[in-house]
Amino acid sequence: MRVLTALVVLLTAALPAAAADGIYSYVEKDGTIVYTNVPPGGARKARKLSGTFTPAPAKSAPVRGRSRTPAELDPHITTAALRYRIPPALVRAIMHTESNFNPNALSHKGASGLMQLMPGTASDMYVKDIFDSKDNIEGGVRYLRVLANMFDGDMVKMVAAYNAGPDAVKKYGGQVPPYAETQEYVRKVLQLYQHYKERERLAQAEASSREPTSENDDAHEGDEAAGPR
Repeated sequence: MRVLTALVVLLTAALPAAAADGIYSYVEKDGTIVYTNVPPGGARKARKLSGTFTPAPAKSAPVRGRSRTPAELDPHITTAALRYRIPPALVRAIMHTESNFNPNALSHKGASGLMQLMPGTASDMYVKDIFDSKDNIEGGVRYLRVLANMFDGDMVKMVAAYNAGPDAVKKYGGQVPPYAETQEYVRKVLQLYQHYKERERLAQAEASSREPTSENDDAHEGDEAAGPR
């Protein structure tokens, strides 16, 4: 069932030059500039963009400079990863590679948002607002689940298909297609996957070290039972 035909038409019309027809911007009360392909309703004043829309990465976050996910994205990643049974580290690695965690990223091919969803993929994954972080992550992780089911959970094939498309992976017998871009993409994502897995391990170890041991718990309970001396 396709419920987002209007969205697809709006974004497809922008290809391949990534013109901003159907893309709006407005300023939140806190000064945050928001980009969206959904016309804002109510009394909010929005500006319809024209020309080419290619937001640059934030100055504080050069393309290869991030080593961790922005904290505001963590709940969305955790929720979607749990729902679709995809490793959170893989979600972070793909997001890092695709957009460097820039929710307003728009490629010259029309891939949009944090996980750089193409309009057709966004429609298939029921993404309402492609520039909304929660919606984009939900759609991207749901698509990873589709690829996981398609390729029996083979992470290399999943990552290659996310970049080159599942048909390209099938065309080459389930191998990474011989495209320089895709091969470099797979290498980088898997490298970042290991990086984020290690960060998860360190975070878990730190959390465990802060938990009181059962002996300490028993001691505290004994103190409480004895009362003040």
